Amino acid sequence: MTLRVPKAELPAELRATMLQQLGAVPEPVEVLWNQPQLAAANQEFSAKVGTWDAADAGLKTFAHMAVAAQVGCSWCLDVNYFQALNQNLDLAKASQVPRWRQSEVFTPLERDVLAYAEAMTNTPPTVTDELSKSLLDHLGPAALVELTVFIGFANFAARCNTAHGITSQGYSDACEIPLASRAGNAGADVASTA
Repeated sequence: MTLRVPKAELPAELRATMLQQLGAVPEPVEVLWNQPQLAAANQEFSAKVGTWDAADAGLKTFAHMAVAAQVGCSWCLDVNYFQALNQNLDLAKASQVPRWRQSEVFTPLERDVLAYAEAMTNTPPTVTDELSKSLLDHLGPAALVELTVFIGFANFAARCNTAHGITSQGYSDACEIPLASRAGNAGADVASTA
């Protein structure tokens, strides 16, 4: 897949900061910069989302990966697998998120979170009262609300990236274990990024 929207020129300071922090400028930032106000608002909101702490960061990373696998956003899978490395999550477990239903490595809570992420991503959403109650009982109201909004934001990012033709940039190349392909995906499989 090739980019469907050209990359825009970033301000030199922003480009330098991203290169210093990440080693590369994320393509979603370069594409969104075609509309600088939108790009800046997206960066601000993304930064705020990153400060939320009512829900476990690892659960949110797995949830974002589940959304990305379902939508087919290899960029999101790539960067979140790398994020899992930086959060010291179990990479063997993180590598199985795209095929979590077939894997036996996840706890019941993690399975509920992954099911919730997929249910929210379905069109129309298929979240059940039982699943919501299970998560509410395990996480509490603040964490469940945070997780829900986080998954909504993950859908926003994954769907925008996919529509723009943005694919993996190789962030996960630093990870030791290859990311599994999504099993049984009716659409295009999201290939291994590592």
